[in-house]
Amino acid sequence: MAHKQQGPVPRGSLQPEGVQRLVAACQEAKRFAYCPYSKYPVGAALLTSEGEIFTGCNVENACFPLGICAERAAIQKAVSEGHTKFRAMAISCNSQEYFTLPCGACRQVLREFGQEWEIYLTKMDGTYIQKTLEDLLPLSFGPEHLNI
Repeated sequence: MAHKQQGPVPRGSLQPEGVQRLVAACQEAKRFAYCPYSKYPVGAALLTSEGEIFTGCNVENACFPLGICAERAAIQKAVSEGHTKFRAMAISCNSQEYFTLPCGACRQVLREFGQEWEIYLTKMDGTYIQKTLEDLLPLSFGPEHLNI
């Protein structure tokens, strides 16, 4: 299946082949989602600045607050392997109508690692739009705001 982009691509963004690879990885990760309560599988694929891809899926729990979103699962996997500099993330769910959006908690966790990296919000057919964390979480609070 061809992955189609909607909208302009800012300078410095991934090449189309790189975006397709990331989108395919997040769609594959979605297959492993454990979501017996919401029935809303989500997959995320995170590209490090070194070119490695870490994937994650949502994992629900009967005690709802203990579940984890796909985006945070991918971040935690990458950080646990020593990566903290990221270039891009693609996120996928089963919607044909809406682009997949990270929740507020995920946006804040992503923000911990910068504002300018690329976020690809997808639909089930592989179409996507590209945003930055600044687009998704304007006027955000980050590590630089702490006086530590």
